[in-house]
Amino acid sequence: MTEERPPEHVLATFGLKDTEPEPLGTGWEGGFKCGEVVLSVIADHARAAWSAKVRETLFIDGVRLARPVRSTDGRYVVSGWRADTFVAGTPEPRHDEVVSAGVRLHEATAKLERPRFLTQAPVPPWSDVDVFIAADRAAWEDRPLHSLPPGAQAVPGTADGRRSVELINQLASLRKPTRNPSQLVHGDLYGTVLFAGTAAPGITDITPYWRPASWAAGVVVVDALSWGEADDGLIERWASLPEWPQMLLRALIFRLAVHALYPRSTAAAFPGLARTAALVRLVL
Repeated sequence: MTEERPPEHVLATFGLKDTEPEPLGTGWEGGFKCGEVVLSVIADHARAAWSAKVRETLFIDGVRLARPVRSTDGRYVVSGWRADTFVAGTPEPRHDEVVSAGVRLHEATAKLERPRFLTQAPVPPWSDVDVFIAADRAAWEDRPLHSLPPGAQAVPGTADGRRSVELINQLASLRKPTRNPSQLVHGDLYGTVLFAGTAAPGITDITPYWRPASWAAGVVVVDALSWGEADDGLIERWASLPEWPQMLLRALIFRLAVHALYPRSTAAAFPGLARTAALVRLVL
């Protein structure tokens, strides 16, 4: 999230100079509503441009998808800002509906090719985006967290970070080979899907990963159990998804690795992950 107001030249380039930016909440990651358009700061240019291009033509049955708004000279990104059509709603603890929206999204994204940036390893300088790349790899590589780039902190300086690494190493021994094919998935659905009464759920962006669709569903369930006060039955209700126990396990290792590596992780986030780990062990 950012408290930085969109600069005047960005407003003008997107044709919004006569609007007054209104700050939005977490569902838009700190974006600003300008009439029926939302301006948001991007974390990575390649990912933002890719998401905009995909969302421009993607159709998802039963999902309201924010469409990109191009600048007056045709760009998706201007000075680190992107523009999208406004989608009404706020995040709500409707966890099963979030998983369901993700299933429909991934049916549509299954045909997309793997973008080049998802084949590239993190490089110095170490950035927030690289944390998630490294954490994703940790869930699948033979030795978790042993392929970190220069500048990454392999041994966290906090007690909860070290406990996360210990738990990762324990859980990694429970992994089994999987055959579920990878595809383009949205790996950050929890807390970003917007609800407005009985309207279809809204999705404002796609955070791309190249993993099985059921892994992305597993990330939603892990997040909801850890921090969203979801009931324990959420795991069982989605047990029909392919290779569900192993996908949940890898989603959990991913989130623990994010917690260990992300410099702004808080100790308060760890107990939820530890509780979820105990639940996931029961289905392995």
